[in-house]
Amino acid sequence: QVQLVESGGGLVQAGGSLKLSCAASGRPSEIAAMGWFRQAPGKEREFVAAISWITGSIYHADSVKGRFTISRDTAKNTVYLQMNSLKPEDTAVYSCASTFDRRSWLPLTDQEYQSWGQGTQVTVSS
Repeated sequence: QVQLVESGGGLVQAGGSLKLSCAASGRPSEIAAMGWFRQAPGKEREFVAAISWITGSIYHADSVKGRFTISRDTAKNTVYLQMNSLKPEDTAVYSCASTFDRRSWLPLTDQEYQSWGQGTQVTVSS
């Protein structure tokens, strides 16, 4: 079991930046990949980005490509989401997730992850 704790959310004006962090504890050495998802009020949870814990390969959703960047620090057992050029439509609760499954592809759906953080609110004002 892995415990995940997010931080870094908050209120920012459109065009601004935020950096989210997600610290893993418990069995972080067994993590294969981590991802960020978001859920806006009244909408389904949406994939944002994923990173391989082993190779560092990354993938971003088209909606955030060029604005958001996922990264990891394996020494700190932490994954980050740098969010630039924020838009009001980025407003959501952002959650990180981890999976133990070692696959040749990055997991892009929430069903592929076993552990989830509690989420952190990001609000972008216009």
